[in-house]
Amino acid sequence: MKTTIKTDICVIGAGSGGLSVAAGTSQLGLSTVLIEKDKMGGDCLNTGCVPSKALLAAAKNAHIKQSSDIPGIAATEPRIDFLSIKHHVSDVIKSIEPNDSQQRFEGLGVTVLRNEARFISPNLIRSGDEVIQAKYVVIATGSRPVIPPIKDINTASPLTNETIFNLSEKPEHLLIIGAGPIGIEMAQAHCRLGSQVSIFDMATLLPRDDESNVSTLREVLVNDGINLYERVAIKQIKKENDLITVCLERNEKIFEVSGSHLLVSAGRSPVTDTLDLDKAGIKYDKKGISVDKRLRTNKKHIYAIGDVSGGPQFTHIAGYHAGIVIRNICFKIPAKVDYRALPWVTFTDPELAQVGLTEKQAKIEYGNNIKVTQWPFRENDRAIAERTITGNVRVITTRRGHILGASIIGPHAGELCQVWGLAISSRLKIGAIAGMIAPYPTLAEINKRVAGAWFTQNLFSQKTKILVRLLQKLPF
Repeated sequence: MKTTIKTDICVIGAGSGGLSVAAGTSQLGLSTVLIEKDKMGGDCLNTGCVPSKALLAAAKNAHIKQSSDIPGIAATEPRIDFLSIKHHVSDVIKSIEPNDSQQRFEGLGVTVLRNEARFISPNLIRSGDEVIQAKYVVIATGSRPVIPPIKDINTASPLTNETIFNLSEKPEHLLIIGAGPIGIEMAQAHCRLGSQVSIFDMATLLPRDDESNVSTLREVLVNDGINLYERVAIKQIKKENDLITVCLERNEKIFEVSGSHLLVSAGRSPVTDTLDLDKAGIKYDKKGISVDKRLRTNKKHIYAIGDVSGGPQFTHIAGYHAGIVIRNICFKIPAKVDYRALPWVTFTDPELAQVGLTEKQAKIEYGNNIKVTQWPFRENDRAIAERTITGNVRVITTRRGHILGASIIGPHAGELCQVWGLAISSRLKIGAIAGMIAPYPTLAEINKRVAGAWFTQNLFSQKTKILVRLLQKLPF
């Protein structure tokens, strides 16, 4: 027999965005129902950010042992126990799991239902034997991996980010379709843990990032031993016994690459198919649920956040969206999304980070009214001391010094880019970064140096020298 639960807010999906909304609204005094049919924590905790970073950490550790750059410390070949590494990954997930658990959220006063959610009408949702009547609804169902329509691909039982962490044995030769962040991170991790790796993409490596810094990363990946096939067409997948073969075409030439496992990282699609959105009259398409800048659907009391809303597919964006929704619902502040300072990081070694506009995007939007300034890690004293000098910081500004974007490749790039995000969102000019005091010796000092380099041409010009000489004629 179905029962009806009346609530202020119903959140569908217990991933990063949904959990943040549920925690916030409940602690602010609103009755909150959270519905999740699968694992609490969603993709990020269970099959995405957390396990991938744990695997990358193991791979980096193995790489350091076998490639010491400091004289006096001999490089050694690490003994890699792949099953134990997977236990390490599982342990990391279990360490973070309590923060996202049903018990924690029930302790916050949230009613947690572990069933599928389907709309009955704009204000009613069915979940198992319960019917939820909510004043507001927040859809946070995320996205799932896409399997591209390549001939016979399913015969190879392709892995995705949802299944690759279940492997207990090291892949002998991992074939990866997709040279985006997930594909590249998994390529480097498995390569450094002893697998042969080949990666294929119809476009180029990380096409959304700064081309110059991507070139540096490409060289690192090739030097690691990864076989990188860009601008190729995948015609067919064959499987014979335990051998998987990818049939490729490039420049009208057909060739094949064979391996033991196939990983697909060719994009993600929003999870909308089980929601019965039509019964609520909610507009959506294959890209996701249509929302305005306040993240409201065409039914103004229903919001959609994170991957399902058709915007940037990052965990931190889901968390950002949660904040927008809480301000709108709880405080009646018409907060809107602002992606000017949107950051993203590919957690390879070295890391590749981007915030704001790339040089290509800035040229489209501002034409010739931009200035690009860069500074290499080889000129940073901390990087020299640690022998981690591969990398570069590139900052894009207007001619008048308004910061538009920054791209960093190098050690801890994901940490270093954050000051640029703050500068963009606060509408600071480059002089604010040049004038800050940076502790020495730190990697973060590179941000001050690149900002200072922006002024170099004008500061040491002939006109400035003349001005300085004139000023010397003034009394003390």
